[in-house]
This record gives sequence, C-alpha cells and structure tokens, in this order.
Amino acid sequence: MQLGIIGLPNVGKSTLFNSLTRAGAESANYPFCTIDPNVGVVTVPDKRLDLLAAMYSSKKITPAVIEFVDIAGLVKGASKGEGLGNQFLANIREVDAIVHVVRCFDDANVIHVDGSVDPARDIETINLELIFADLEVLERRISKTARSAMNDKDAKKELVTLQKLKAHLENGGMAKTMERSDDDEDDFIASLTLLTDKPVIYAANVAEDDLADDGASCPYVQKVREIAASEGSAVFVISAQIEEEIAELDEDERREFLADLGLEESGLDKLIAASYDLLGLMSFLTAGETETRAWTIKKGTKAPQAAGKIHSDFERGFIKAEVVNYQDLLDAGTYAAARDKGLIRMEGKDYVVRDGDVILFRFNV
Repeated sequence: MQLGIIGLPNVGKSTLFNSLTRAGAESANYPFCTIDPNVGVVTVPDKRLDLLAAMYSSKKITPAVIEFVDIAGLVKGASKGEGLGNQFLANIREVDAIVHVVRCFDDANVIHVDGSVDPARDIETINLELIFADLEVLERRISKTARSAMNDKDAKKELVTLQKLKAHLENGGMAKTMERSDDDEDDFIASLTLLTDKPVIYAANVAEDDLADDGASCPYVQKVREIAASEGSAVFVISAQIEEEIAELDEDERREFLADLGLEESGLDKLIAASYDLLGLMSFLTAGETETRAWTIKKGTKAPQAAGKIHSDFERGFIKAEVVNYQDLLDAGTYAAARDKGLIRMEGKDYVVRDGDVILFRFNV
C-alpha cells in the first residue's frame, strides 16, 4: 500500500513523515523546505506475527508495509506554477490514497502561508489545486480521444465520460463524487489515476492539549470532520510534533509516554487503521520455519487471488487452500494439534479469505 502525503507548507507534513518513517526528511519553519519527494517505508504492526513466529521458530518475520510519499507543500496557484508548481503531484498519481495534513493548532511562531489558521479554507485551496491538475490531464486526454472517436465506438464512449468528468471538475466537484453509469465507466475513470478520484484521509494536526480527547473540544478538528463526512473521507487526529518525539523511543518507553498523554495508540497506529478501513484492506498470514509473513489484500478476495499475492504460479495452478483461524491455531499449540481437532479446513476456489486466516496453498503448474 502506498500513501501520498500532501498539504500546505508548514502544516506539519514533513514532521509527520519523519515521525512515521524515521527517514529524517528535512523539516523547517519556512515554505518549500521539501524540494524532492521523500519516500519512506514503514512496517504494519501485527502482534500475530510474533506469536506465530515463536510457534514455528521462524527464521524470518515479514510484516506488511506501507510506503509514504511526501511532496513539497502546495500553495494557491500551484497548478499555474506558483511556489514549486504542480510538478510534484505526478509523484502521487499512483498512490492508493492521499493523506491530507491539515493544520488545526494556533502557534504564532509557526508561519502560515495565508496568515491565519482556517482548515476549511486550507482544504479548499488544496482541493482546487488537485482539480486544476486533473483538468490538465483531462484536457490532454480529450484532445487525443476526440481524434479517435470519429471512427472508434469505444473511443466515442470514453470521450463522453471525459467530457462529463471535465464539466464536473469545472463545477468544483471531485472526480470521486461524480456518479458512474456502469462498472465499465468506473474502471475507465480509475485508469486515469486522477488525484481527485483517490480516497482521502485527513490528518488533523493538533496541539498536544487537544490529543487526549481526540480533538473533540477543538473547533478546527470539528470543521475537518464535517468536511470529511460530507465527502466520505476518513479523519484521524494527530500531533506531528508528539509523534516525532514518540518515534525516538523504544517500545516500553513509547507505551509509557502514550499512557502519560492519556492515549492508547500512536498516530501511526491510527493512520494504519484508518487507511485499512478506508481502502477495505485486511491481512492473511503464512507461517513456517523459514518465514512468518503478513499479506495485504482487499476484503472479499478469493483464495486463488490471495495465493497470487505470493506468486503468480500459486494462482495459476491453484488446487486448494488449507485454512485455519489464527487464534484457533495458537490455542491448539501446533499445526498438527489443530489438524487433529478438525480446525483446519480445505477450501476451494470460491473461498473468500478472512482477516487473520493462516493459509497453506496447494498448487500445481
């Protein structure tokens, strides 16, 4: 899974990126500090892996990972070349979802590019720049498709969709809010990789005092939640500065630090939960002496396609899947004991994989 981090300059984007990935991206109190996109990979915490690895005496543990892409702060007019321009938006066209960092704290020592804190205005500024960037893509695509549409029925159908999308964006709508006539149109729009078609997770960056009640008493956060609810986006509350401090601590110190703040989980944990939920993702597990590993798939994925995440040969030559629930396996103590108790099921091509399934695939190619 790949997430792109966007926002205005000085809202805490790079600080958040640093804390999530510990990549040490430059972070300073002035616009355009991030020139080149920063890319960092973090592992998805999963206690199930450690317990399974202990059971199997696995030599290696491989968790699921999330890749974060942090681009330069956008400003009003970025699509027309203001600031660093929209050249960096190309770096997030392929991401699965966008993490939009919104400033929800007052601090006279931290410059705001528009002179004041206003989440609604800031979100609108960024959304307009994404719309303008997508309109450029659509205009080029319309010009190209119009030539083919004269003699090609499929191209003519695509042109209708492109023009409908263009009108929707010109009216201030995001591509993801446009009604689709059928699955084919939906697939075609997805192939365009439009920025305004991507799911969004708003990271409401608050002061430390607003963390304990998850921003409930912060009017800035309430505004972000209202906007997110209206467009079907997710929200999580974070203090990028606190996250950066947490990132420097070991596991025991981190738990103690969070407890002192009245928190049960870190911002990274919140973000992972929000992204998995928004994107409809889950993990199945494989375990053995060589490796215990988590594999991220879409909810509703059937066994052969899940097998294909491991290797295309597994999907092509799929025979059956030996499946046991993670907790049932742990309770049984060993795979053999789970088999003796009838906890291991033989599932075929129509089996829909569940979160926490431990699977051994049988295949022949």
